[in-house]
Amino acid sequence: MAENFDGELGLELLRRMLRVRKFELQIQTLAATGELPGPAHLYTGQEGVAAGVCAALRDDDYVSSTHRGHGHVVAKGSDLAACMAELLARETGVCRGKGGSMHMADMSLGIIGANGIVAAGIPIAVGAALSAQMRGSDQVAVAFFGEGATNEGAFHESMNLASSWTLPVIFVCENNGYGQMTRMEKVTATTEMFQRAEAYKMPSRRVDGNDCFAVNVAAVDAIARARRGEGPSFIEAMTYRWREHAEGLEVLFAGLRDQSEIDEWISRDPVARHEAVLRENGVAGTEIDELNSAIAAEIDAAVEFARNSPVPPREQAFTDLWADADSAPAEVGVA
Repeated sequence: MAENFDGELGLELLRRMLRVRKFELQIQTLAATGELPGPAHLYTGQEGVAAGVCAALRDDDYVSSTHRGHGHVVAKGSDLAACMAELLARETGVCRGKGGSMHMADMSLGIIGANGIVAAGIPIAVGAALSAQMRGSDQVAVAFFGEGATNEGAFHESMNLASSWTLPVIFVCENNGYGQMTRMEKVTATTEMFQRAEAYKMPSRRVDGNDCFAVNVAAVDAIARARRGEGPSFIEAMTYRWREHAEGLEVLFAGLRDQSEIDEWISRDPVARHEAVLRENGVAGTEIDELNSAIAAEIDAAVEFARNSPVPPREQAFTDLWADADSAPAEVGVA
């Protein structure tokens, strides 16, 4: 890699991965101590995918996410303090404390929403891509989803429409091997999800999702193709989530995954692996250490900000739910 190594890109990819990793580890702690309201589906272990893709996007490009969406929101550059406040259900959150862990959005960065329904974010991304095409914009949309979503009708309908109408959308399948706690080979005839794109006549490729550089190369190619008006692409990133489906389910799901399997994937840690590549290619260890320290301080400040922020007032429970106040149903009110 040394001959064509881009140290500046490498540090940027590391910065995005570290923001996600340290954010998720903090959420894990807050969930364990009971400070985090609601469920938390952590992205830990999959950071290479979000960072690799989001580093190739512009701020005005669209992203739709999943119930495991913190990684995508943080990797695209959303403010850490506002994200932390959102997870702690505070008024200063990116969705004013009303979206929480599973429904984060940041329209200032084209993040059109995470979604708790499997595959539901995919047609939303396709709709955003259609809007860009109709407006004559060169914006693109990315739909992140797990491999379990490829068995849903919304996935196939979206793929078909995107290909038929040559829409600027990139389908990113984060294949971590499990739909909740069910191994995919038990419920799916093929475990090579990228082959499904062939039925819709769109370019597809499988990459090592724990190699952030490889993900970024695939994303850059797909995004450039979409901007040229050549239509959708499909990327299957092979990765693994270190934690259970959601925090607090360790006892319920204990033993369903072999510890040796978990340990094997942890040994392929995308963050540690990327740091090693940077060092091997001449990036100073001091730069990496300073980046780690700076982001750790940013996380600490985000937690402090969130804890000191107010909860949304009760009388605002039904605000921000419609496009404008006049469109709200007359019967809606606060009892």
